[in-house]
Amino acid sequence: MTDSMLTIRQMCELFDVTPRTLRFYEAKELLAPKRIGQKRLFNHRDRTRMKLILRGKRYGFSLEDIRHLLNLYNSGEGQILQISRTLDISNERLAEMELRKLELDAAIADLRTQITEGENIMTDFKNTNAQNAPE
Repeated sequence: MTDSMLTIRQMCELFDVTPRTLRFYEAKELLAPKRIGQKRLFNHRDRTRMKLILRGKRYGFSLEDIRHLLNLYNSGEGQILQISRTLDISNERLAEMELRKLELDAAIADLRTQITEGENIMTDFKNTNAQNAPE
């Protein structure tokens, strides 16, 4: 089976990113498209890596972590080392996200309380002004 190549435009459409994003990832050694003159062609490996890059970003991984994890695939220990390190980083990130969620939940509850108090003050203010208004 031949590996279909995608142009930068096709990659942008497929992953909903800009050409600048793809060039940035290439400069950071996250992607390695085949170059023919000024033209970049992306193969199946590049598409797989792009999926992993976007997933890692969504989870809050640094680009350096993502690059390191992607490069582990080609190390002597192959996928086992890559999966093991991915699990380590993923567990660390999940713990950070869960802590942030608790902090956000507390902030949301506090803000709701503040809004309720503000609405009560406004209601009291309107009621007081209505009672003091000349008839």
